[in-house]
Amino acid sequence: MAQSVHPAAIEHIPGFIVEPGQTDYLFVGVAIFLILIVLIIGNLYFQLHAVPERMAHRTSKVQMEIVAVLALISLFTHNHLFWIAGLLLAFIEIPDFSTPLYSIAQSLGKLSGRDLQSTGDLALIPDEPLNTDEAAKSTEGSAKSGTESEGV
Repeated sequence: MAQSVHPAAIEHIPGFIVEPGQTDYLFVGVAIFLILIVLIIGNLYFQLHAVPERMAHRTSKVQMEIVAVLALISLFTHNHLFWIAGLLLAFIEIPDFSTPLYSIAQSLGKLSGRDLQSTGDLALIPDEPLNTDEAAKSTEGSAKSGTESEGV
């Protein structure tokens, strides 16, 4: 049952105009195209937003966490200053201050003749786990040596 063309219509009707009750292929195509473009641009936006965090993976853990927090703050607040700060922080290598300080403390302890296990300074060294039984014995030993030195 073919429908006739409306008398007010022009002679050549474009292909995207369909009869009532038929599927509008142009609308479906544009809707799919828009959904794909939004997903692609959103993915690119999130990939670009994660650049400082991916760059910071080669740095220390603390620096990487700071950069990740800055990237998240900039993502949720839309304040690009946080993203730029995270990017700059990812480029800069923060020097390790704790290892030389622990080494200095160990050297000074050796020079002064103190044993790290007897003074309780073992907790300052991150590489060696602190045993609670040994720590209690070391604090008792240091208390005894302190009272003996007072009598001298």
